[in-house]
Amino acid sequence: MAPMQVVRPQVGYSDLVNAPEDGHRYEIYEGEVFVVPSPLPRHQMAALAVYKHLDTYASVSGGIALAAPLDIVFDEYDVVQPDVVFFRAERRHLVQPDAVTRDAPDIAVEVLSPSTAVTDRGRKMPMFARYGVPEYWIVDPVLEQLEVHVLDGKTYHRTQVAHVDDTVRSVLLPDLSFAASGVFPAG
Repeated sequence: MAPMQVVRPQVGYSDLVNAPEDGHRYEIYEGEVFVVPSPLPRHQMAALAVYKHLDTYASVSGGIALAAPLDIVFDEYDVVQPDVVFFRAERRHLVQPDAVTRDAPDIAVEVLSPSTAVTDRGRKMPMFARYGVPEYWIVDPVLEQLEVHVLDGKTYHRTQVAHVDDTVRSVLLPDLSFAASGVFPAG
């Protein structure tokens, strides 16, 4: 007789929608639900700085930048809340003001926190690649660097590591650039 296995039921987006509000933020990776802790001020300052740069670009280009909390529902069992997302003008229609977003953004940005760094580099990076997010930025507010990763087939390759004295450049949006120093709050 085979040994018994513990079977955990998959949690889906519909389960989150129907759950009572408890004040927590959740993400789902392959049907497994995780509580996302509230970020520290350093994280929020960096995330908002990146958002401002993308939002300024959006106002000129016709795209749209959005900041968390915002569910990106790739499918019923893969639901994430990137810190910042950007949709180009030609894909802006995929973001509906009164509906959940079910399409991959053009750029997803995650700002590392001690509690999320392993997930942001581990589970999320291959998930974003699997769902075709063309560019993934990882911001490390402690090391004061911003990495630009570009989707190449089914995996990302890092095209830039911008430090405080560098200029951040998007591959997807070649006319977008900004000083990395503006992303990191003064100590």
